[in-house]
Parts: sequence; structure tokens; C-alpha cells
Amino acid sequence: MLNTLLDQIEVFPIMGTALDSANTMKLDFSPNNKTLETIDLGNTDAFNTYVFGILEQSSKTYGIGGYFEHRAIYRRSTVFATNEKAFRDIHLGVDIWAEAGHPVFAPLDGKIHSFQDNAGFGNYGPTIILEHQVETVTFYSLYGHLALSDLENLEVGQNINKGDLLCHLGPFPENGDWPPHLHFQLMWTMMGLVGDFPGVCSRAEMEKFQKICPDPNIIIGFKDED
Repeated sequence: MLNTLLDQIEVFPIMGTALDSANTMKLDFSPNNKTLETIDLGNTDAFNTYVFGILEQSSKTYGIGGYFEHRAIYRRSTVFATNEKAFRDIHLGVDIWAEAGHPVFAPLDGKIHSFQDNAGFGNYGPTIILEHQVETVTFYSLYGHLALSDLENLEVGQNINKGDLLCHLGPFPENGDWPPHLHFQLMWTMMGLVGDFPGVCSRAEMEKFQKICPDPNIIIGFKDED
């Protein structure tokens, strides 16, 4: 449905430049990546060294991935911890990993739906949610792990134009204490929430959230030519 809506609309690159195999590589944070077992993921500095070491070795500016990925990295934080059956480890958005301070641009016209600092180890940190309308269809985009300064001077209902500088990748620990990256997610409904929305679900909830959260690659447009 979103593909059809966006067919006639040129989307502005979220990171200011098109992401392709020349500047971007996919990163695997699933249990298939056994290297993760050797890293103290609770130590953000060690986690950061791992992520950006991979990018440096590959001469890439960006790492990308994660839509509905079963992830092995969430046991680093009690934010995701419930009982084992309901443990939230299915990622609902796409992460774009890049250096702190990197600018993030609005991909489409919209307005500020809500924003807040979702503070806490492993949480979103500073978060902005935009509301978009294409023809008669409304949907939402979420930007998490931002810089605290990005929340200054924002107003609910404020118009945001496609291509506007929206925010920046935040440094840890203010970004929720993660290696710098953008969590970008799309939602058909906010489920009554303000300033926050689940970015990870349990395997029991996958069917529900697959209906609510379309693939963000529709907007990101990453072209992996390898």
C-alpha cells in the first residue's frame, strides 16, 4: 500500500545522500553472528568499537539493517526484559549506524506528532515522531537515538518540509546509551501513544506488528548491489 502511495513522490534521502553498496553495508545483529557472543554488549564503549571497527575495515560510512530481524543484542538492557516467552527481540524498524552528530533529514512533508526523551539504558533516548499524509492516507515515522539538543524549540503540530534538517544522531549515553545510530520506523497507527512507540516486539506479537509497521526500506531506498 505504501509503495503505491509513494510511487509518484520523490523521497529525500534521510541521511542526506543515497545509501548504496558503495557507502553502506548490512550489519547482522542476529544470533547467527557468533562474534556478538565475544563482546560485552553491556559495555557501550566496547559495542561501539565493534560496530565502527567493522565500518572502518570495510571503508563504509554507514551500517544498515534490522527490519524484523531476530536480534541477539537486547539482553544488554532490562528495557526489553519480560519473561522468556515474551522477551522482546524482534526489531520493528531499520537502524542506520553512523558517527554521532550526523544530520538526519525529513524524507517527506509532515508535521511534528510528538517528541520526548525516552531516557534509560537501552531505550530510544531523544525521539521525534512525524505525522505524514499522502492523498487521504495518514502514517507516522519515528526517529530514535537522537541528540538531546534536537528536542529544543520543537512544537507539536509544527510543519516539517521534505528535505528539512530534522535532527542528528546522538552520542552515547544521551542517545539511550547505544553506539550512534538512527532507529527509523514507520507506523500506520500510534495506538494512542505519544513521544514513544515500541521499536521491538516479542515473537508472539510479530503478526500484530507486521500489520502496523511497514518496511522502512520503502523510504530509505537502500540499494545493495553486491
